[in-house]
Amino acid sequence: MTSETRETFGRVGIWNGALHPSRVDADGKKAIEEAVAEIEALGYGTLWLGASPSPDDAAAIVGATSAITVATGILSIWDHTAEEVAARISAIDANARDRFVLGLGVSHDALAPQYAKPYSAMVAYLDALDAADPSVGRGHRVLAALGPKMLKLASDRALGAHPYLVTAAHTAEAREGLGPDALLAPELSVVLDTDLDRARGTARAMLAMYLQLPNYTGNLLRLGFTESDFDDGGSTRLLDALFALGDAERVKARANEYFDAGADHVALQVVTADRQTGLPLAEYRELADAFGDEL
Repeated sequence: MTSETRETFGRVGIWNGALHPSRVDADGKKAIEEAVAEIEALGYGTLWLGASPSPDDAAAIVGATSAITVATGILSIWDHTAEEVAARISAIDANARDRFVLGLGVSHDALAPQYAKPYSAMVAYLDALDAADPSVGRGHRVLAALGPKMLKLASDRALGAHPYLVTAAHTAEAREGLGPDALLAPELSVVLDTDLDRARGTARAMLAMYLQLPNYTGNLLRLGFTESDFDDGGSTRLLDALFALGDAERVKARANEYFDAGADHVALQVVTADRQTGLPLAEYRELADAFGDEL
């Protein structure tokens, strides 16, 4: 990763699936604007918009911030055409556009009725982005990549990869597949709770949905887990490999495992027992204090 890319993304970011201004009312938009302004002020390097954001969501968050990098994590290629995405990005104020990174993914068969030949579809989508006027080139996009073929594509046709729901062991494999120069920015889910039994319960409630999606379970099987690890929301060994559970210092230690495995940037997703808490600002403050100058 170049020094310019390192500076663009920073070392630690926030991944949040509730930053969708297009899906909420005026009060919700105001809450999102205030939240992203505070996340930026806390010093995080990148704000990842999760849960299939739209181009309009991305443009709104860029407009509500002034310095932080904003990335989609991940925009589904089945939801928006490349031409539509390129046109919306070009409409972002020129002074802010360089802070935006387009994260793209092929989603899942169960979530996208038109899902077919995902690798070929991604290649065609990247070709269309390159051909758009104005284009969205390699230097402004990352790919959700788990397996070897998509990781190679992320290295060849994008800044790098933003893998979701992965272990530190996968990060080491991904670094090898990407090569030394591509960006590797995995997501890491966090439960800030020192009662580990309760923390694992919170993690299971979040993980259960993802364990219904073969793209994720297939990747976990490749990493050495078994079908029995997927029972009842996930085994203890699966949870402890996928999540950072405990206090903020433990989260920092877990993030360092991903850095040691080859990550350039780690995107922290805070998971709370109250799933309705979409903007967990108290937890973001606690984590910012723990990471300190490493942000």
